[in-house]
Amino acid sequence: MRSARIDLKKIRTVPLKNRPSKVKKEFLSRLPKKPVGFRGFWNSIPPILCGKDIKALVDTIVRAREKGKPVIFSFGAHVIKCGLSPFLIDLARRGVITAFASNGASAVHDFELALCGHTSEDVAKRLKDGSFGMTRETGEFLNSAARVAHGKRQGLGFTVGQQIEASKLPFRSQSVYASSFKLGIPFTVHVGIGTDIIYQHPQCDGASWGWASHKDFITFADSVSRLGQGGVLINFGSAVIMPEVFLKALTVARNLGYKVSGFTTANFDMIRQYRPAQNIVTRPVQGSGRGYDFTGHHEIMLPLLYSAIIDAIK
Repeated sequence: MRSARIDLKKIRTVPLKNRPSKVKKEFLSRLPKKPVGFRGFWNSIPPILCGKDIKALVDTIVRAREKGKPVIFSFGAHVIKCGLSPFLIDLARRGVITAFASNGASAVHDFELALCGHTSEDVAKRLKDGSFGMTRETGEFLNSAARVAHGKRQGLGFTVGQQIEASKLPFRSQSVYASSFKLGIPFTVHVGIGTDIIYQHPQCDGASWGWASHKDFITFADSVSRLGQGGVLINFGSAVIMPEVFLKALTVARNLGYKVSGFTTANFDMIRQYRPAQNIVTRPVQGSGRGYDFTGHHEIMLPLLYSAIIDAIK
């Protein structure tokens, strides 16, 4: 039997004062004074890990606005379902967000809120009798908008916003689609046929949806082509569709010779998942730029991001 070669008594140690450390006393939280305002709360966040990252992202967004660079906000439908539309609308009005991109489900919830002031059905309950997704007005309005978009050779997001505004829906002031139409900023919709309730209605015309969404892809690629040297793309809560669409739009822009580098990406979601980590945070900015990844509930993270931006802009 071999004798042990490890003798802990011979271990060499180093003095703490000489050892490099990543956390210093200057980084410790500063307790905000009562009454606590947002600035006091923001300053109390220690510049460590995501605390450092969120502050860096906000600074980057503010600089992009000042330089006239794009800030593209891509998102999943839960952002609207969580009641966060007013934040997006105000950031667009202030010239912070320069383009929106989302999936087909966001149009469902945006329209229903604009028409009736409520949305989001009980899927489990209504699935039992086959009534899930069969809301008459939603199917009629959005399928009509897709046909109008196809017929007029317009983008899908533009047309949905245009139709909500033209129809004078009672709560259209809370519609991100209608607001982007009025502000004249792009809102592109990237559908996956069969993923949303609008495709199961009798009025659905697949050719119209496909043509109009493809036109939106071209518009989105154009927005992405302008990100270089200071632009920002934020993905909020889309785990599959928008990360995949962004990757394709980016390669189209680069294939056509646009120098899309030196930009920033950020992903926000409740859990960390493969596609956003790869297609938003890592691959697009490799070798140039910076990607951030934040984990948290939309209804907390978006108000936080909004408040920090509003507090920072001049």
